[in-house]
This record gives sequence, structure tokens and C-alpha cells, in this order.
Amino acid sequence: MLDTASIRAAYARISPYIRRTPVMTLAAGDLTEGPITLKLEQLQHAGSFKARGAFNALTSLAVPAAGVIAASGGNHGIAVATAAKRLGHRARIFVPMLTSPAKRARLDATGAEIIQTGESYMEALAASEAERAKTGALAIHAYDQVETLAGQATLALEWQDQSADLDTLLIAVGGGGLIGGALAWHRGRVKIVAVEPEGCPTLHRALAAGAPTMVTVGGVAVDALGAKQVGDLMFPLAAAHLGASVLVADQAIVAAQRLLWQRLQLGVEPAAAAALAALSSGAYVPRPGERVGVLICGGNFDPATLN
Repeated sequence: MLDTASIRAAYARISPYIRRTPVMTLAAGDLTEGPITLKLEQLQHAGSFKARGAFNALTSLAVPAAGVIAASGGNHGIAVATAAKRLGHRARIFVPMLTSPAKRARLDATGAEIIQTGESYMEALAASEAERAKTGALAIHAYDQVETLAGQATLALEWQDQSADLDTLLIAVGGGGLIGGALAWHRGRVKIVAVEPEGCPTLHRALAAGAPTMVTVGGVAVDALGAKQVGDLMFPLAAAHLGASVLVADQAIVAAQRLLWQRLQLGVEPAAAAALAALSSGAYVPRPGERVGVLICGGNFDPATLN
């Protein structure tokens, strides 16, 4: 069950292993027309919010001698491998061919066994499930697992403690684990806006269809936001509590990524710039006086691409 008590318990469980990442409040004109607050989760261990779900799963579930196994476009795998190394477990990570060289290099640095297979995350996931069935390893799903969602929900808990006056949170969406956790924590008390690239409209399409549905994905943020179908666990939360769903173009994401670097010297991956792109491109226009928070979710990328 994913309720406020279980999320608080998850936060207490993982607090020895994660960073309490900072927030940055910006005046009107610093980055966007209006004032905004950034949550800088790219400073988290393993370079993204995914460390929260990984540590929660590995500290709340029994890990067999076969270790842990995960499929990922990059960030979840880095997080699981990092958590497994910290806690003394063997890790095998399946990643698709689209995983960026920067994320592959960070995976290799964890010392985990890396298997690169398939053209998409879903193909890597299928390969990991076949391996898990053979070995009995503990599978840690990137987004459709209660322990993962509870861990990601701790970000919303922490952010509320740091910035209790926000009206609206803009959060980028891939498979939906992070935004599902935020929705589970806030339960409609704060407006939450889902932001997706036009090339990865997974939740947007699911909301239109009334159920999770398979979509074709691509674009600059596909290695982080390229789940072809949102999770079954998060979808009812989105259907009940989501404030809005918007799409942003790749060009807007790249522009927002460069804006964060040029104005604030914040190096982030494209997926982490997607939420800001909703504001800077006009895909989401706050009402007058609306207090907006933007989640910067990850920083695993090659800084040379900023040039």
C-alpha cells in the first residue's frame, strides 16, 4: 500500500543512504518570466532521483545470493548498481542499445555486470526478466513496483518540507515512477503537471485512452523518458490527481538545457530540462501569482553536448 505512512517509513529507511538535495529559488527574470523554485535532484547519489527507489527496494526486500537485476535506459540501472555496491550485493543491469555513452560509462564505473541488448527499454526489460527467471535474482523495476514508487515519493515529501508554499510542481515523466510517487504523497493538495517530450507521449496518450497503452518513443530524452507504456501502479494516481499533462518539443528541451547551463551553470541531461522547457516554451503558462516548482531530475550526460 502506497500511503503517507509508507512514504514516511521509506524516507526514514533510506535517509542514511541518500542526499537531501537543495532547492534554489529564483526571482522573475532569472530564468523564466516569473519566479520559480528548482529542486536540484541531479545532485543526488548516482546522478538522479532514481537512487531513492533503488535504496528503498534494496533496504526493504530480501536480496538472495543471486543478487539483484534491473533493466534501464541508464539512470535506474546506475542507481540500482550504486545501491547494490553500497549494500554489498551483486548487480546485473540490462540496458538497450540507445543508452548514451555517458550513462554506459557511469554504469561501468559501478563494477556491476552490464548486459547491453535490444533496441528499446522494453526489450532490455524482457531480457532481464528471462534472466531473473533462470537465476532467482531480485528484480527491481524502474517504475512499476511499490518499493520503487515509495522511494521516489520521498522526493515529494522532502521538497514539501523545503518549499511548503508551492502551488504547482512540474515533473518530467517517463514510466511514471517519480510522478506517481509525487501524486501518492500530495493526493491533489498541490497541482502536479506532467511534462513529456513530444517524442515520448506515454502518459499523455494513456490519459487520452483511459488506460496505459503502448506508444512509439524517440527523441533527445529517450534514454531517460523512453518507456513505451506507463506503469499500472501509477496510472490510477494520475487519473485521480494529475493537474495537467503537457508536451514539449525536443528543440525546447535542448534550449532549456542550455539555459540552465548559461544562466546558472547547472549541467543536466535533456530529460532533466524537460520540466523547465514547459515554462520556457509556453507549453505551461502559470496563472498570475502561481508559485511554481520545477524538478531537475538528473545529470547523467556528456557535458560536451552543451556546446
